[in-house]
Amino acid sequence: MSNTIPSMTGATRLGEALRNDIVGGVILLVAAVIAIVWANTPAAETYENLRAFQIGPLDVQHWAAEGALAVFFFVAGLELKQELTTGSLSRTADALVPAVAAIAGMVAPAAIYTAVNLLAPTGTLAGWAIPMATDIAFALAVLAVVGRCLPTSLRAFLLTLAVVDDLGAITIIAVFFSSDTSLVYMALTAGGLGAYVLIQRQRVTSPLVYVPLALATWWCMHESGIHATVAGVAFGLLTRAHTDPGEEQSPRDRLEHRLGPWSAGLAVPLFALFAAGVTVSGGLGVFTDPLVLGITLGLILGKAVGVIGGAFLATRFGSASLAPDLRWGDIAAVSVLAGIGFTVSLLITELSFDGTELDRAKVAVLGASTVAAVLGAFLVHQQRRHRQAQKPHR
Repeated sequence: MSNTIPSMTGATRLGEALRNDIVGGVILLVAAVIAIVWANTPAAETYENLRAFQIGPLDVQHWAAEGALAVFFFVAGLELKQELTTGSLSRTADALVPAVAAIAGMVAPAAIYTAVNLLAPTGTLAGWAIPMATDIAFALAVLAVVGRCLPTSLRAFLLTLAVVDDLGAITIIAVFFSSDTSLVYMALTAGGLGAYVLIQRQRVTSPLVYVPLALATWWCMHESGIHATVAGVAFGLLTRAHTDPGEEQSPRDRLEHRLGPWSAGLAVPLFALFAAGVTVSGGLGVFTDPLVLGITLGLILGKAVGVIGGAFLATRFGSASLAPDLRWGDIAAVSVLAGIGFTVSLLITELSFDGTELDRAKVAVLGASTVAAVLGAFLVHQQRRHRQAQKPHR
C-alpha cells in the first residue's frame, strides 16, 4: 500500500506538467530535434528502417501520422467543442475577430504559395495547403514563455485563432486529401459516430464500450479513403459538453483532462519524431526553389499579413472590436507566431508530396516555423517590455 500513493502522486504530477503549454512545446521540440539529428548522422539508415517497419497493416510512420495524431485531433476536437459551447467561440461578438483573422490567415499563405509557384517555370501547386496551418502547441508554448504579464485575452485570441485554423486544416484534409472513397466504409464510420452519440445519451461511462467503438470507427474512417485523423475531430465534437445532475465534470472535460497529457507527451512528439526527420542538404540554393520559397513566404509573411488583415477588416467593417485590453501591437506579434506551422503542416506535407519534393517541403516547414517562432517571440517580448515601461512607477 505504501508504494501505491507515491506512484499515483508521481503520475498526477507528470500529468499536470504535461498540461502546461511550455512543457508540451519543449517535448515536441526535443522530438523534432532528435529526428533531424538522427536523419543526418551515419545512423540515418536505422531511422529510415524504423519508420518503414511494418506493424500489422501500416508501417510505423503511418501509425504515428494516422494513429497517434488521431489522439491529438481528438483533443483538438474536445477543445473546439468547449470553445463552441462555453468558450471564446460561444458568443459571436467575441469570436468574430479571431475567426475572421484565422480564415484570412489561411487564405493569404495559400495565395502566396500559389502565386510563387505559378510564376516559376518549375513550380508545383500540390503544396498550396501546407502553409495554412498553425501549430497550437508550439505557438501557445512560445507565448507562455515570453508573454507573461500580457493580457489573458491575448492567449484566448491565439487559442481561438489556432482552433479555427485546425478546423480549417481538418476540413482541407478531408476534402482535398482523401483517396478513392468507399461508401460502405463511410457508412460504417457514420454508424460508429452515431452509436457514440446514442451511447452517451444512455449515460454509459465504461471505457470498455467506448475504446473498441473508437478503434473500429477510426479503422473504418481509414478504410473509407478519408484521412483517419478526421475521426478524432469528429469524436471530439460529438462528445457531450454539459454536466448532468450529480456529475462533477462533463465527459468533455473529463476526457480532455485525461487525454491531454497523452496527446502532448506522447502522440504529438511521436508524430514529430517520425515526420521531422529529413536530410538537410543542398545549401542556400534550396531557398530559391519555388516549392520551398512558397511555403517559407506563406508561413512567415502570409500568416502575418492574413491574420492582421483579417482582424482589421473584422473591426473596420463589422460590428466586432478587439478586447479592451488588447492592442494592435499584440495582434501583430501573435500573427507572426501563427506562422509556426509544424505539426499539421508536416501532416499535409506528407499527404501532398513524396521523394525529394517531400524532403524539400519538410525543410521549408521546419525552417519557416523556426523563423516564425524566433521572430514572434521577439515581438511578444517587445510588447511585454513596452507595456511594463508604460506602467506608472510607484
